[in-house]
Amino acid sequence: MNIIGLDIGTSSVKALLVSNMGEVLKVSSQEYPFQTPRPLWAEADPEIWWQATKQAVNELLEGIDPGSISAIGLTGQMHGMVALDVSGQVLRSCIMWNDQRSHEECEEITSMVGAENVLKITGNPVLAGFTAPKIKWMQKNEPEIFKKVSKILLPKDYIRYRLTGEFFSDVSDASGTSLLNVGERKWSEEILQVLGWDPSWLPPVTESTEMSAKISSYGAEATGLLEGTPVAAGGGDCAAQAVGSAIVEEGKVSVTLGTSGVVFAQSDEYRVEPEGKLHAFCHAVPGKWHLMGVMLSAAGSFQWYKNTLGDLEAKQEEEGQGDAYEILTRNAESIAAGSEGLFFLPYLSGERTPYADPYAKGCFIGLTLRHQKEHFSRSVLEGVSYGLNDSLELMRKLGINPEDVQLSGGGTKSSLWKQMLADIFNAPCSMVNAREGAAYGAALLAAVGVGQYENVASATAAWIRTTETIQPSSEVDIYGKYYSLYQGLYPKLKETFSEISTLC
Repeated sequence: MNIIGLDIGTSSVKALLVSNMGEVLKVSSQEYPFQTPRPLWAEADPEIWWQATKQAVNELLEGIDPGSISAIGLTGQMHGMVALDVSGQVLRSCIMWNDQRSHEECEEITSMVGAENVLKITGNPVLAGFTAPKIKWMQKNEPEIFKKVSKILLPKDYIRYRLTGEFFSDVSDASGTSLLNVGERKWSEEILQVLGWDPSWLPPVTESTEMSAKISSYGAEATGLLEGTPVAAGGGDCAAQAVGSAIVEEGKVSVTLGTSGVVFAQSDEYRVEPEGKLHAFCHAVPGKWHLMGVMLSAAGSFQWYKNTLGDLEAKQEEEGQGDAYEILTRNAESIAAGSEGLFFLPYLSGERTPYADPYAKGCFIGLTLRHQKEHFSRSVLEGVSYGLNDSLELMRKLGINPEDVQLSGGGTKSSLWKQMLADIFNAPCSMVNAREGAAYGAALLAAVGVGQYENVASATAAWIRTTETIQPSSEVDIYGKYYSLYQGLYPKLKETFSEISTLC
């Protein structure tokens, strides 16, 4: 029997066909747009997600017996607000996770509930990306639409509704709404009462491996799946990706080097960073939590550097001399750890962890006549690595001691960068065979839910194996000294960054 994992992402839906032993048999995806009708706004029509999901699943099932599918796993972009009326019709476009219009509403909710209480209950400050301030914005600015609200769903849960006709969610995805009591793993009656919102708007919420519903006759006709195929509760994309990378016990940490960077650690208990610098969410592993730090420009910083200052390397790539990124990193290997005192602050899009500062700026510091292009290349890689270590250090202060840091994302193509991370983290770093991200984790959760495995740990042991391990080198000490200097730079420049923002 096989499992399907579905990931309802920001710009595409991905469907995976996975065997009961974790082998990816087939992949299908469909892209779709989202809109930015005003500055800081980001919206999408949920109907587009549904049409793309139908196409992706139909394509995945070509030549496949739908009777061989034992379960469906769901994951997707977090925080989005899908508002439905009493007949189940979408009332307005989904306000997405990357929408930043609701800063005032964040302050209002925080004031109404109390800042300390918000952190205690939800594990996080109220952020514009989260769901509750989006609902508050709709209440203030679109009162006629707000009056018609009967259900509020997260993006993947809207697709579940279209597939099954049922309303349901899971604790990991619900953790990003500012409406869940994360410690107790249930909707917060207190916050809903303070905000005056009807608890019936929110779907039942349970652990990620629970079987939530079954494919309806409508869902079967639309996708080619068999009516009655069970659908697991699933998880938010970060938690599902962690499951799909075997981050399912305390001491395991993952670092994703994508455009943004994510540092993710399982926690066996509910831990909250006192200032809310780390996200504290329920994990997709039943009864567990996770801590997460988010860096806005990780591999994106190196992409910016290549696109802005890598004309020579781009030309060399065109001439067949190799990939431009590989050329830059290969040349950077000639420079000693620390880049001879040249620092790069990777705040090209502001920052989230550990500094929730939209005005933070990227910059090079420590430039001298000795510094050549190779120094710049290495300092960008080091600056991003220091920034990721900021999140790891916050986790260490809360008692999370990484035995292994698992690396993924485009940045891991560089052997230099992988060794640099092991040295700066002062921890072994590893790579695993699973490379399909959140959709793979969703499939694994469904395999557990349908009874193919006893629990998540046994499923990951069967499906996922380590393919490479990088041990820290003798450069740990020198990086430790440079990292201490790096930590002092942002506090000294914070006010300057803010003043610069008033001028442009």
